[in-house]
Amino acid sequence: MNRLLRNRLLGLLIAAVVFLIDQGFKSWVVKGLNLREVQVIELLPFFDLNWTQNFGVSLGLFTAGSTEGRWALVAMTAAIATFVFVWLLRERKMADIAALALVLGGALGNIRDRFLFGYVIDYADLHFGDFRPFLIFNIADAAITIGVLIILARSLLSREKPDSTVETAPES
Repeated sequence: MNRLLRNRLLGLLIAAVVFLIDQGFKSWVVKGLNLREVQVIELLPFFDLNWTQNFGVSLGLFTAGSTEGRWALVAMTAAIATFVFVWLLRERKMADIAALALVLGGALGNIRDRFLFGYVIDYADLHFGDFRPFLIFNIADAAITIGVLIILARSLLSREKPDSTVETAPES
């Protein structure tokens, strides 16, 4: 198996692992911890499990207040996930493939929630007193954010080096 095919398969495996971890943790939070009924479990002075139903997308934007809105969000996020999947299959560098795999796995986890429940299950509440640097999130959201940050950092910091084999004309 050539290296490029192996990297792409590894990327798809990373996406599948992110999806399974996200869904497994959500299942544990809902069924094992009964977080829906309990609402809040204080774990650390700066981190709680806090039941939240997110009817929107990132940062609570585009809240779906109707059945049509719900399915429009499912369709929109599925289209984005399809774009990321195709991009992953075209990428050549493993770091880029891995970053896209994080985004894809997280997107699939949130799409499944929205498809089954009409909302995304969020529960991770990082806070410092009343200050919350993030909205309440989940593993899928964290994977998407980390993947996007890697893609942005790589696009800004890893520039193509000029070809040093180009011959220059001798000076007269």
